Amino acid sequence: MASRSLLFCVFLGSLALACSSEEEPGTGNPPPSGTTPPGATSPPVSTNPPPTGTTPPPSGPPATTVRVHYQGKPGTMTLRGSTGPLSWDKSAAFTSTAPGLYTWTSTEVKVDTELKPMLGDTWSRGPNYKVKPNATLDVYPHFFETHGTVTKKYPSFTSTKLPSTRGIWVYLPPTYVENSEARFPALYMHDGQNLFSPDTAFGGNEWKVDETLDAGAEDGTIRETIVVGVENTAARIDELTPTSDPSYGGGKADQYLAMVATEIKPLVDKDLRTMPAREVTGIMGSSLGGLVSAYAGVTRADVFGLVGEMSPSTWWDDKVILGDVSSMKTKPVKPVRVYVDSGDSGTSNDDVVNTTELAARYRTVGYTDKKDLMHVVQAGAIHNEIWWAKRLPAALAFLLGPRDP
Repeated sequence: MASRSLLFCVFLGSLALACSSEEEPGTGNPPPSGTTPPGATSPPVSTNPPPTGTTPPPSGPPATTVRVHYQGKPGTMTLRGSTGPLSWDKSAAFTSTAPGLYTWTSTEVKVDTELKPMLGDTWSRGPNYKVKPNATLDVYPHFFETHGTVTKKYPSFTSTKLPSTRGIWVYLPPTYVENSEARFPALYMHDGQNLFSPDTAFGGNEWKVDETLDAGAEDGTIRETIVVGVENTAARIDELTPTSDPSYGGGKADQYLAMVATEIKPLVDKDLRTMPAREVTGIMGSSLGGLVSAYAGVTRADVFGLVGEMSPSTWWDDKVILGDVSSMKTKPVKPVRVYVDSGDSGTSNDDVVNTTELAARYRTVGYTDKKDLMHVVQAGAIHNEIWWAKRLPAALAFLLGPRDP
């Protein structure tokens, strides 16, 4: 047991996650008339920003309404679709009812219809949108940007909850960059040095989070999301652990999560176009970052409704997190969705036995596989960055859901 603990201690100093989706990103162009494109098949928690400055659809006969919210590049906004009165070959005009708001209404839509806005001669990117007869659909498209942006937005963030100074990285998705009408969920990730750049990542192995989310935005498989990367410090083991382990110390996770929830998140919500509700706010990491994310799901589910745990250090302090998760049965607020995974190989077997038990504890407190819980064991995978990279696309797709609608 001592040798396994030492091995984990070595790996705990690193956290890297990369991604290369196995699916080709979409082109953003609709199919020829009469064909059906791929689309979101399992909608996530509703995350469309509430329309602002809009008026309800006019009274009268039942009507289908499409409202496009867009302020970005100049051009004429029009609409095309799969069935009458829309067509893939001829544009329908919008009514501009307010700055940045374009409205199309028809009483002639009788079946579920796929559609896309156009800006001049350019189709909106990603899969087709879908609207049901007599429904109102709000769309926040982008037409040109295919990449988000990454900056160290807060290079010297100082906390009073956890006295320390560190950098905070921010990824803004393509639609954020182009369309100032759109707001977004936010995902808080640990070990921010490792997320975006090989120059700062442990061993030069970055997570490639921005590439992953850019690809997901292009083909619609992952909801566009702001990512906030919280850098670690030399006190990483202390900060990311809920209790003091006899062999390694630690135990400052409550202060760390207070920093993220009550200092960093309010700052981000003030400065950026976030959707601050817990149902669309996530926390994610691996190894000790997976452990502290699981602990956040127990103690701060009022803030973080989406919890991602990749190869969590479930063994920490005699598997204390197992009891913590079991205690969720009596808690009034639980995470909306939980992702937990591990490999099964290497000297430590990536703690697969304990982490499989962790997933079982989630089931005992009411979670259901493939609905609000996903547990993955990757055969042959060990506790390192290479294998976390392979699992990232599916993990984000489950936690964040596909683009809606």
